[in-house]
Amino acid sequence: MILSSGFFILYSGTEAADGYKLINIGAIVDVNSRIGKEQKVAMEIAAANFNNTAQNYKLSLHFQYPEKDPLQVGSTDLYELRLWAEAMIKEKEVKVIVGMETWGAATMVADIGSRAQVPVLSFAEPAIAPPLTSTRWPFLVRMANSSAEQITCTAALVGSYNWRKVIIIYEDDANNADTGNLALLSEALQITNSEIEYRLVLPPISYLTDPKQFLQEKLVKLLRTESRVFIILQSSLAMGIHLFREAKEMGLVGPDSVWVIASDTITSFIDSFNASEISSMEGALGIKTHFSQDSSSYKIFEDQFRSSFRSEYPEDEVSEPGIYALRAYDSIAVVAESIDGMTSDTSSSKISLGYILSSNFTGLSGQISFRGGKLLNSPILRIINMVGKKYKEIDFWLPKFGFSKTLKIEDEKNSSKVGDIRTGLLGAVIWPGDLMRDPKGRAMPTDAKPLIIGVPAKTTFEKFVKVISSDSPQKTIYDGYCIELFYKVLQVLKYDLPYELSVHNGTYDDLVYHVYNKDYDAAIGDITILVNRTRFVEFTQPYTDSGLSMVVPAKAEQSAWIFIKPFTWGMWIVTGAILIYTMSVVWFLEHRWNPEFNGPWNIQISTALWFTFSSLFFAHRERIYSNLTRLVVVVWLFVVLILNSSYTASLSSMLTVQRLKPNVTDIGWLKASNLNVGFNGESFVRKYLENVLGFKPENILKVDSEYKYITDFESNRIAAAFLELPYERAFLSQHCKEYTATVPTYRFGGFGFVFQKGSPLAADFSEAILKLSENGELRSLEEKWFAPSPVCSGSAEVNNNKTECLSLQDFWGLFLISGTTSTICALVFLVRNYTSRQDASEGNITSSGRSIWSKMIGFAKYIYARRERKFPARASALDQNPDVDERCSSKMESGSPSDTPDNL
Repeated sequence: MILSSGFFILYSGTEAADGYKLINIGAIVDVNSRIGKEQKVAMEIAAANFNNTAQNYKLSLHFQYPEKDPLQVGSTDLYELRLWAEAMIKEKEVKVIVGMETWGAATMVADIGSRAQVPVLSFAEPAIAPPLTSTRWPFLVRMANSSAEQITCTAALVGSYNWRKVIIIYEDDANNADTGNLALLSEALQITNSEIEYRLVLPPISYLTDPKQFLQEKLVKLLRTESRVFIILQSSLAMGIHLFREAKEMGLVGPDSVWVIASDTITSFIDSFNASEISSMEGALGIKTHFSQDSSSYKIFEDQFRSSFRSEYPEDEVSEPGIYALRAYDSIAVVAESIDGMTSDTSSSKISLGYILSSNFTGLSGQISFRGGKLLNSPILRIINMVGKKYKEIDFWLPKFGFSKTLKIEDEKNSSKVGDIRTGLLGAVIWPGDLMRDPKGRAMPTDAKPLIIGVPAKTTFEKFVKVISSDSPQKTIYDGYCIELFYKVLQVLKYDLPYELSVHNGTYDDLVYHVYNKDYDAAIGDITILVNRTRFVEFTQPYTDSGLSMVVPAKAEQSAWIFIKPFTWGMWIVTGAILIYTMSVVWFLEHRWNPEFNGPWNIQISTALWFTFSSLFFAHRERIYSNLTRLVVVVWLFVVLILNSSYTASLSSMLTVQRLKPNVTDIGWLKASNLNVGFNGESFVRKYLENVLGFKPENILKVDSEYKYITDFESNRIAAAFLELPYERAFLSQHCKEYTATVPTYRFGGFGFVFQKGSPLAADFSEAILKLSENGELRSLEEKWFAPSPVCSGSAEVNNNKTECLSLQDFWGLFLISGTTSTICALVFLVRNYTSRQDASEGNITSSGRSIWSKMIGFAKYIYARRERKFPARASALDQNPDVDERCSSKMESGSPSDTPDNL
């Protein structure tokens, strides 16, 4: 390996004439690259700034760099680098070594530095650090952050846009020294349900004699991939420029494509790109390390950097210093800080590793502090968007938080709180091709290459899919509910979708497999969503209900006892009980005064029963004397009115509505009777009937047509048919008078459209189906295609023709009022008669000596005993009929105040 060397020194010798001690610093950078040039200028500025203010020490920089790009350093060159590092420590007497952009070179120099106890500040940090790094290389200090944060940000970006497949592009080094980036990205993408479809590995660009031709040959392979999400994981600046130029010429940087630059080696130098270079990246997203540009120290450094860079490299475009220049400056600042920490009486100019690792200050690149030999704080990232001939900054990426519009941090209860955190990008993005919507990240159909959609050629129920084939594919007619729904979805989509329908002759499983095998891009029709199918393809949101029901012949339900069905048995029992209770109260209140309720027991009971039952039809004619009885009867007549009306309405409904009764209601009976059942000819139901429900294979018969179900039922070829819920509704809408269905208790996923795994169209179609459902168009479409036949139209009871019986739950309040009223009236009657009895017995001196039991018996006899009163004579049944007014007056007549119990 040919090495070039140079040094930036203010004083010669180890100690100047004026007594200053020199600290020799070795720097390994590649001044042939833009990164190395910026690092060299930045370190020289840092050393000069320190030397201008230092009192006891001065810094002397010794630059060493290979003629080759460090990315090309092979195993032989690494061995020579090791020999050169040993010589530099011994001959130059460097006290610290700074530089090394690759991990392989850093560890090689760290081996030498650890043995010589010379700290090594490396600009390289692996994505996955080797185990026991600090033990193996105790003098290695990593002045860089790993790319883990960039990888996490990239995966979050992919997940926020639901891009399911990505293509990784990275430029490898000669030793393949750091493959951890790829492993980390693959793992992070799995969390967002994304995957790497293809990996494009490029050699170092200096190895290529004709980069253009080589890239064209490689990029042709990407045209055959599905994904259009390209992630540049690792690349040199020169390779990135060539890559975008060739990709744009080949049409890979266009509408629905996504380019994400996750490498600081490109994004940190966007300012140095000319107009043609940045225009080839138009629409791409970049991730770069953020640093503050508002501090006074940065502004001073920027002026110094521009002036020095223009003076040292006049042929290069002068731009703002990038993160690599800032870290190079801070690395010298770390050395300077450690020198300031050394005591004045230190006899050796040797820089202590402890002083370096204890550094804690805010540098130009951010906070500088170490833990475990590496920078402690994770970097804040900036998302940029290439627009035209420049770029714009969109959002921040904050470690442990995510995307944010601002960096504002508020202290709340001694904790840091970051505002405006979101899961995705907040700023507007200009995508390749000036796309006005979010790109799909997938090769979208075009007029030249439309979406090929498979359609089942023959279905059992033609209302779902009907294909009328023709000699010319362009003249083939597609019709049905599923086809019209597909057209509706296309109208809802926010973009044009060129497509071509293709007739598929085969089973539904075969159709799904052809989508998986990429013979079709999608499939539409009455395709059921099943678990074993979702493993291979992606379904949309279901657009029908799911379920499996049993359809059987039905006959009209007839019964000689239908007159008792309006009420439940409980209702009949309680009605009878409240009737008897009311009868008892009426007798209790009337028998002592009313001659019509007196006489022998059988006469009293029959009169009371006749009075109560006749009141059901408002035909009672017995005269009432007690006001309490009148109250009980009024409430009872109200109850009777409500019950009569409800009973009449319910019985009328039962006699008017046709009641269908299924011939078969039990699956177990079908299996025990060894009866045949039918199923949809091309559906999965056969396996379900056999494996889950336990039917014998010979009892499961295939039915190819909707109309064949009728003939099979009539010929007793099948006793029942198992249909999915959408088929059952379509069938019963035409045959509601002859057949009925059971409640669907076996659930499935419903019908859905089929797309290839990872297709962004599945999510768009699902969203469109939900919109159609919410705005009512899906319902209207169902009513159009599955409207009932004229025989079934207007019958709301086609599928639910059972009139519910009236139960006690509907009338318990009414019964409670009646029972409570009767009870209160009876209690009032008892209390008043007991008081009257006590008043009558006050003059009896022997009554006080009677027992309680004797008193109760006496009171009962008093209540039961009939009191003779003079009442108007009853009209004889043989008398001539009075006129109407006279009879009504006689019925409602009451005794005189002196003859009737007016106090009751």
